[in-house]
Amino acid sequence: MKGSISVILLSGGQGSRFQSNLAKQYHTLKEKPVALYSFEKFLQIQGVVEIIVVTAPEYQHLFSDDNKKISFALPGKKRQDSSFHGFQKISNKQGIILIHDIARPLISLSDILKLIEAAKDYGAATLATPVISTIKQVDKNFCITKTLDRQELWNIQTPQAFHYDILAQGFNELIQNPREVTDDISLVEHFHPNIKIVEGSSKNIKITNPEDLKIAEALL
Repeated sequence: MKGSISVILLSGGQGSRFQSNLAKQYHTLKEKPVALYSFEKFLQIQGVVEIIVVTAPEYQHLFSDDNKKISFALPGKKRQDSSFHGFQKISNKQGIILIHDIARPLISLSDILKLIEAAKDYGAATLATPVISTIKQVDKNFCITKTLDRQELWNIQTPQAFHYDILAQGFNELIQNPREVTDDISLVEHFHPNIKIVEGSSKNIKITNPEDLKIAEALL
């Protein structure tokens, strides 16, 4: 359905830096799992026709509420594999696809809506925040080689949004020429011009260690 929205929620990470047997996205944040915050946010968005949660079978019950929009895919070995597994489950091949790291629980509804509009206009878009620190490039000995222009640098966040056919081309090229990518925009940036940066919120943090949980709790 043209103009409709499909959502892929990546919830397969094990969180090795969290030093816990429980994956980071399933730790409790103010009485409910981290993963449910963004999941519930996307359920509120008008135009969302399907949500694919990429997660291990033992966690699927957390997202099941008899909502026919929700389906599941299994995680892959790498992030890009998990994204592709979710992409393969998409039934809506004419709309916008959003991919979100579910370990970012504080995404705002307004930022998601801005991102969707940008993707409609530009074909691909991502949330990001401007870099405010001074960034140095170093050599293999950790000696500074130069200072990068921070006015040209952005911290990339999720969600990221795409027209279906653009993301499909990105995955097809990845299959033909395998490489490691750390976000989904990297799949398309070498062939799709004018990927739009949408300025997001610094509150949209990714939970990667126990300290981040404390920060997220303070921001809620």
